[in-house]
Amino acid sequence: MNRHRFPGLRGKWARLDGPAGTQMVDAAIDAMADWMRSGHGANHGGTFAAALATDEVVERARASVAALLGGDPRGIVFGPSMTALTMHFAATVGRTLAPGDEIVCTRLDHDADVRPWLIAAERAGATVRFAEPGGRGSDLELPAAAVEAVLSERTRWIAVTAASNACGTIPDLPGIVAAAGRVGARVYVDAVHAVPHRRMDVGALGSDVLACSAYKWFGPHVGILCARPEVLEELAPDKLRPSSDAVPDRWELGTLPFESLAGVLAAADYLQSLDWAGVRAHEDALLGATLAGLAATPGVTIHGAARDRTSTLMFTVAGYSSAQVATHLAEREIAVWDGNYYAWELFRHLDLEPEGAVRAGFVHYNEAADAERLLGAVGELAR
Repeated sequence: MNRHRFPGLRGKWARLDGPAGTQMVDAAIDAMADWMRSGHGANHGGTFAAALATDEVVERARASVAALLGGDPRGIVFGPSMTALTMHFAATVGRTLAPGDEIVCTRLDHDADVRPWLIAAERAGATVRFAEPGGRGSDLELPAAAVEAVLSERTRWIAVTAASNACGTIPDLPGIVAAAGRVGARVYVDAVHAVPHRRMDVGALGSDVLACSAYKWFGPHVGILCARPEVLEELAPDKLRPSSDAVPDRWELGTLPFESLAGVLAAADYLQSLDWAGVRAHEDALLGATLAGLAATPGVTIHGAARDRTSTLMFTVAGYSSAQVATHLAEREIAVWDGNYYAWELFRHLDLEPEGAVRAGFVHYNEAADAERLLGAVGELAR
């Protein structure tokens, strides 16, 4: 689907490394180049034309991302990465915690939605409790009951992924948000891996904060928080004294990358133009064919089989390390990832550390030939 819109796909490579970063859509590339050629290279907040144009692109980017994620433009915060924004946010939350307060994380999450909360809790004398996905060899699902099991009246925040960046599992977010409400806890959702695969609607979901990264959904390297504005207003982040104290500005440290925001705006507009039912059907077909082919390949073990999942899979091949498998595939111009992809808690949970596993992921620009090449190359190892 729309493969012609992605210049980075020209050539012979099968790009199955989308979970680590997608190719940029042509509109985002053009928007960034046009911005840098336009003479708009001014800081924001001025009275002259170039500065006013910068103000406009920032506001348009906030509006487009808010529309994409179902949020409020006043709650859209831009930063260098999701990790940096989460570190900043968790540290700010940490100053509101007291000894005995609790934060709930999950072992399904990327470490960017775990370690910041561990650090904040340690500094505050608070406790972190972990929700466990299904055990080793299971489907690796994360139902609401798994989170409810570790909630208490002292739970202040729940940090949970919208989709595992390792095995693709989509937790029961509506159930988890509802459970949080029953104990008066707030919810921070890591949607970095989910946004290119599912329409997200923060308002309908009822989460307090959602974090993502535009480079995972066909844009440039910019991190994004989509928060309820009142949550941003209640918290007091570290900031420079002369900088604005308004929300969301006070959460953005330093000068924003305005040319990248032009790309974010274009990528968000592109995503909103997609036929999402078609995207889902296309990705599910690629995933289903690949899972069936790998399951029939001797020596291959697939890790995770959640009923609701993105088109992402991880596997191991008997007799080979994940790095050896990835190298074999790279020699055949197939791009995958190996290791733990920062899903640190999950890999310890599965006893896959330090060997790791191979991860392949499909997004809507992939095609059946990519899946066929992957299966053929893995089959060579099995033979």
